[in-house]
Amino acid sequence: MEYTCFNCRKIIEFEKKLRKIRCPWCGGKILMKIKPKIVKKIKAR
Repeated sequence: MEYTCFNCRKIIEFEKKLRKIRCPWCGGKILMKIKPKIVKKIKAR
């Protein structure tokens, strides 16, 4: 899984098994998941 640090904006890659995740560069605890840029089209009824 890839995350972006909220403080330093660097991309970090972690495994799912880790419980405590911190940024290795700044030590920040707030990380955001990188979402794919796929747009879903839904047909209106």
